[in-house]
Amino acid sequence: MKPNKLFKKMLYTLLVFTALIVAGGIVILNLPSFGKTPDGERLERIRQSPNYRDGRFRNLEVTPRITSKRSPLASIYEFLFPKVKDLSPLGKIPAVKTDLKSLDDNVLVWLGHSSYLMRIDGKTVLVDPVFHAASPFPFFIRPFKAEYDYSSKDLPYIDLLIITHDHWDHLDYAVMKEIRSRVRQVFTPLGVGSHLEYWGFPPGNIVELDWYEASTFEGMKITCLPTRHFSGRGVLNQLQTLWGSFMLESAGKTIYIGGDSGYGKHIAEIGRQFPDIDLALMENGQYNEEWRYIHFMPENLCVAMKEFGAKRYFTGHNSKFTLGKHPWYEPLNNVTEFAGRDGTLRLITPRIGEVVWLDDDSQRFEAWWNGADKAGF
Repeated sequence: MKPNKLFKKMLYTLLVFTALIVAGGIVILNLPSFGKTPDGERLERIRQSPNYRDGRFRNLEVTPRITSKRSPLASIYEFLFPKVKDLSPLGKIPAVKTDLKSLDDNVLVWLGHSSYLMRIDGKTVLVDPVFHAASPFPFFIRPFKAEYDYSSKDLPYIDLLIITHDHWDHLDYAVMKEIRSRVRQVFTPLGVGSHLEYWGFPPGNIVELDWYEASTFEGMKITCLPTRHFSGRGVLNQLQTLWGSFMLESAGKTIYIGGDSGYGKHIAEIGRQFPDIDLALMENGQYNEEWRYIHFMPENLCVAMKEFGAKRYFTGHNSKFTLGKHPWYEPLNNVTEFAGRDGTLRLITPRIGEVVWLDDDSQRFEAWWNGADKAGF
């Protein structure tokens, strides 16, 4: 074959290959699971937010998402093929099978990662329920196997659904489709409701809040608060919805729902604004030195817990997915070791599915992950 013809054939093949990649990318990014970017009245309200500037939401402090000096391809390769021992358990995570539809009042049940079910003042509150893959693809970032795998079928009718931000490990498209007819009211940061409405939630059932805005639901006060993080379900809709945490005040209890965050000045400010936090649900896990501004590193979490000054702490965001580059049990080892040295922090460590009594400060829990570095479960 003449060089000119060979060059034309190679160029044609490259163009076809590129066209297929572009077409495939367009198809993928238009899958319903990627949600919808805010528009119309929702976008107009977003534009009035002091946290939205130059077409995107901003953190209170300058917050690099990735601090690595390596190439993006090198970072992606290390994420896909990390050289870390015990990233995931060898067997099943210990779990308690609890009838979630028959819970007593004033209890909390951890469902793994950042998913929580609470029964407070006669109402059922669900936070960031994720039971499927923490990614757009069912085969990628699958949950660990547990002694009991909770699903949407286990959930009761939900009075209040709280979504802290729109990342895949906090907003599960499949779960939202499964429970949308069983949810009375939804609270989200600004813009996240665009996804839910696109997926069939009635817009009148969605309340969106900016940082430091509050609303009420049948005697409950819900305040949206800052975190140091980011948002986006795809490469084309980054920072178009707000991320946040929530303070839930009801029946004499104050519960902090932390979402995802790196350490920042907002921590101490929240602690000053809410000096009587009964229980703080905080992120602990999926950290990486390159992500130190958008996720708590272990040393940052310890400082943040002291600044919050809560009566009790539970640290989730672990034991369900491999996202960070650390052994799956390391976050729990870190925080219990720190609490033991400090002596003033009241840390609770329930297993997935285990009932936590919000009125019982004397309730004790086992270090259920002990020995995982040897047995691996």
